[in-house]
Amino acid sequence: MNPDTGKPGYAEALTELDSILRELESSDVDVDRLAERVARAAELISLCRDRISAARIRIDEVIADLDSGEGSESQAPSR
Repeated sequence: MNPDTGKPGYAEALTELDSILRELESSDVDVDRLAERVARAAELISLCRDRISAARIRIDEVIADLDSGEGSESQAPSR
């Protein structure tokens, strides 16, 4: 759980999603509980998508920094 946001981390969210999936696959799911679990799964999926998107942006930034650094390294005098 992220102490700043109170939301689970990515790995925690995946674990909870897996648990919900196992629960939904069982044949004795209460209809009222089913709606609640599906809503929670939707929240967790959204959270995971947001985390993936943020990671993708950060990775792109790091790669861009590396690419811009390569140009200056190639101009350095050779020994």
